[in-house]
Amino acid sequence: MEMNRDRLLEYSSRMRSADRSWYYRGKPHETYWYELRHSTVVAKDIQQIVDTGEQMWGQHIPELTYTLFAIFAEKGSRLEYENVYFERRCRLNTYALLTLLEPEQSGYMERLHDMLWAICDEYTWCLPAHVAADHHPAEIAQQIDLFAAETCFALAEIMLLLGERLPRLLRERITYEVERRIFQPFLSERSYHWQNARHNWAAVCAGSIGAAALLLLDDTERLADILVKTQHSMECYLDGFGEDGACLEGVGYWNYGFGFFVYYADLLRKRSDGELDWFQNKKVASIATFQQTCFLDGSLVANFSDSLPHVHVHMGLSHYLAEQYAAVQLPPQHLRATYSEDHCSRWAPALRNLLWTMEAPVVHDWQDGSYYLQDASWLISRHHGGDHRYGFAAKGGHNDEPHNHNDLGQFIWCVNGEVYLADLGSGEYTAAYFGEGRYAYDCNGSQGHSVPMINGQLQCAGSAYRAEVLHAQIGAERDEWTVELNGAYDIPQLQSLTRSLIWHKGAQPYVKLTDSYVYDGTPSSWRERFVTWKQPELAVNEGTVILSGEHGQVEVEYDPQRCQVVVTPQRYRDHFGVDTVWYSVDFDVVKPGAEEALTFIFRFVPLCTSSV
Repeated sequence: MEMNRDRLLEYSSRMRSADRSWYYRGKPHETYWYELRHSTVVAKDIQQIVDTGEQMWGQHIPELTYTLFAIFAEKGSRLEYENVYFERRCRLNTYALLTLLEPEQSGYMERLHDMLWAICDEYTWCLPAHVAADHHPAEIAQQIDLFAAETCFALAEIMLLLGERLPRLLRERITYEVERRIFQPFLSERSYHWQNARHNWAAVCAGSIGAAALLLLDDTERLADILVKTQHSMECYLDGFGEDGACLEGVGYWNYGFGFFVYYADLLRKRSDGELDWFQNKKVASIATFQQTCFLDGSLVANFSDSLPHVHVHMGLSHYLAEQYAAVQLPPQHLRATYSEDHCSRWAPALRNLLWTMEAPVVHDWQDGSYYLQDASWLISRHHGGDHRYGFAAKGGHNDEPHNHNDLGQFIWCVNGEVYLADLGSGEYTAAYFGEGRYAYDCNGSQGHSVPMINGQLQCAGSAYRAEVLHAQIGAERDEWTVELNGAYDIPQLQSLTRSLIWHKGAQPYVKLTDSYVYDGTPSSWRERFVTWKQPELAVNEGTVILSGEHGQVEVEYDPQRCQVVVTPQRYRDHFGVDTVWYSVDFDVVKPGAEEALTFIFRFVPLCTSSV
């Protein structure tokens, strides 16, 4: 979208002032919230908000102490400070929403006043992980990270929605804090790394600031200046996507980054009376369909990069996009994210899960389908075969993607809601996790993915290390995906490493993997590694490894004359800091030659027909 300042200034001057008329599209706000309170569509969401408010009632606001702030600099641990920070945001959201939904209950407003004041008092709205603790307080005050920007957006929207119901001093304090912490630094000569980012930071930070400006500012010159910078960052964010609309950070970060892009774009379109409309952009339309391609079975997703294996959807965002684009599928009802599920307690999606969730036909499951996302080099499939549900995903790309893992050639296979060939997804975020030792973590390095180890060496990090898709084809009976992986390793003697994955979806579904290599000389060792949550067992009949689940088992067939099996329990700390066991199943090639073709079959056997 054109972001010329004169054009933005023209539309800014025509925009109505930031009152509630443009926000609610003419409906009296009291009527709007009364109808929402009595809506059956969002009744469950509202009850959860009420229950959360009751749980908090009478509790003191937790403090963000110096001791908590200093932990990250001293130990690299984030959770101690962030748990308290996000609990405070949960209190803010809960009391603000209850004040809007139940205006007759004065106790909610009193608690909201204290929560707003406490947040205005915070040393910084940034997380310690995103600021340098040894900087002067004046410098820290100029920092803007994801959560500072989100806080600005939340306070601006709460102030607009409540209007003069908030005391004048609180309104002036919020305006003052947003101005000094966010607007002034953003409009200064300094630059922020996220302003030109091709990932979620650009959309969340700039989108939140732009949204807050649209909600707060009547000064058209100042608003235009902020929108120029915001629009630039949105262009950069969209530039990080290919034409296939795939979010390389995964569907969780699609929810996050693209969600904030949509929240901003909606406010921009509303306040400009439709003149400034990002939703006419073809790439935006393509990105809007990404969510429905990522689900494998139930809440299980293709969780490449720093993604969680299970994802629930923001119904508000999903319904809004379905209204904009006919190609967007409404999600199944059981995938609805609950109010308390967002451990970061983000205001913008919490509000829009109420405002944007519409009455719609009940959807019980995603449609079956296979998708090849060419720019991302991802192949994803959902399939119902008889009484069983299958999900398959494989990825290429390069090893310098946002939230990168060294995972070229990685694949996932799940049956009936159980993951047999797994991606560990996101580990616990710490200082080291995003530092030089990132790939020592199993969830990030190729040692924690279903890819080969050659001469004991792993895949390398960097954009130069990439995969080349040689063939990709999706069909009703089978999906085929072949990729050249020699470019993922720094091994000059490796002339070719071709991975072929064929997902057979017939009467007896199975996955066939063949790794073929050509080597100048002979490798000292060749290990085919597969990653699973299931404890592997060697079958009675040689040549099979069993991965047992609740509803059946996957039999991994291999050539016992060519490979020896090594099963090792491993541990890593998941995204929430919980020690978690996973298993590596390694097939060590006996006397690897200059050329090999190693084949493995993954076949699901229901319990009732198991041969073992």
